[in-house]
Amino acid sequence: MYCTLESSSANGIYPAQSSTSSHSISPLSGSPLSQHDGHSDHTYSSPPSASCLTEVADLQIKLKELENVILGPELDITSDSPESFLQANVQLRPDNWRQLLGIDAGDLKQVIIACGKAVAENDVFATELLISELGQLVSVSGDPMQRLGAYMLEGIVARLSSSGSMLYKSLKCKEPTGSELMSYMHLLYEICPFYKFGYMSANGAIAEAIKGENFVHIIDFQIAQGSQWITLIQALAARPGGPPYIRITGIDDSNSAYARGGGLDIVGRRLHSVAQSCGLPFEFNAVPAASHEVQLEHLAVRPGEIIVVNFAYQLHHVPDESVSIENHRDRIIRMIKSINPRVVTLVEQESNTNTAPFFPRYMETLNYYTAMFESIDVALPRDDRRRMSAEQHCVARDIVNLIACEGPERVERHELFGKWKARFAMAGFRPYPLSSVVNNTINTLLRSYNSCYNLEERDGVLYLGWKNRVLVVSSAWC
Repeated sequence: MYCTLESSSANGIYPAQSSTSSHSISPLSGSPLSQHDGHSDHTYSSPPSASCLTEVADLQIKLKELENVILGPELDITSDSPESFLQANVQLRPDNWRQLLGIDAGDLKQVIIACGKAVAENDVFATELLISELGQLVSVSGDPMQRLGAYMLEGIVARLSSSGSMLYKSLKCKEPTGSELMSYMHLLYEICPFYKFGYMSANGAIAEAIKGENFVHIIDFQIAQGSQWITLIQALAARPGGPPYIRITGIDDSNSAYARGGGLDIVGRRLHSVAQSCGLPFEFNAVPAASHEVQLEHLAVRPGEIIVVNFAYQLHHVPDESVSIENHRDRIIRMIKSINPRVVTLVEQESNTNTAPFFPRYMETLNYYTAMFESIDVALPRDDRRRMSAEQHCVARDIVNLIACEGPERVERHELFGKWKARFAMAGFRPYPLSSVVNNTINTLLRSYNSCYNLEERDGVLYLGWKNRVLVVSSAWC
């Protein structure tokens, strides 16, 4: 358990500050998420104790340094103990402590970085100072850095209170079910091209790979709402010479049921209805299991069918050798290779958070989600409550998990494309280059979005970015 210093400004340790935003926060009043929801189940501060403070080796050195450099001249400390320092009624001079920590006044990004560094170095005093400062600067209705900072602060305080996993789970449990959550997900789907890019590029590769085939089995490791397959079903139904027989195996763990308001049978009925309206023969095979639990028998492969496999924003959730000796990530890839698929599509965020230590992972989270929040910012007003809800329910929980959780409880474990390429190559796969038709289709899609989005094709792989940051990579394998 991590112990923090008392963060109340009433004891004189922190400078009193004010914020113009009604959504600004402090470690005492709650988190950005809890204020938005109107309640919180988590306490972020605990009273200081000698046993807790003395666990930090350099704390007394830091306290003496701060005492000599940044405290007001009226301070008179007669004891060298941390307890005496904390109990003294002192007033920090903000400019001095910022200078000591190398932070420019008003530079939120520097404060976010310094806070993560202090956490990584177990610097209790600097951490508490910076948490208090962040609480005055961040806002869920502010600019992109303020909004991202609010959720990164949520992750930090959860990590320090050892409640990261609990908070991540509570965020999932507090998500609205049914039409409300669906509306948030649909909002992000419409205002950001990331999901459309992934689905369209994967469908393009699949459509080319199954030309002329009459029996096709699509295995989707994250079926979600099944929306990806509606346009493909419609396109295949209009194929010259008649539509093929399509089987879709939809894999989805029970935790995703709240997003649909029910189980996989909802997806099956929806896709059946679409296929029937198009005159396409269709069959749905539901596999209610987490991806890492899937075994060969779940896939119900039949002789003579052409198999395609879809990994859209899913494989990074499957634990690898750094989490467990089972190494389900490579096991799943090898298992898929064993059924000889015609094509495998892979869409993943281009981020390096899988095995990275805390501070590099913290910085990667900051840089990646800065680009994402900027892209959302140009699409909707900052005071749009739909945007705030969509960010909270669909994005914030990933940020919290990346910062607050470790070991098996950290499920957001992204890898760069180079690592995915190595994993697929070791399993015996070869690249299946995406065609110029797919490239042109995505370019047409991006014309309806902000000009800061960019698309690059390298060796048959598509890279979607915001400004100079690649965010999503789409590839195919055979």
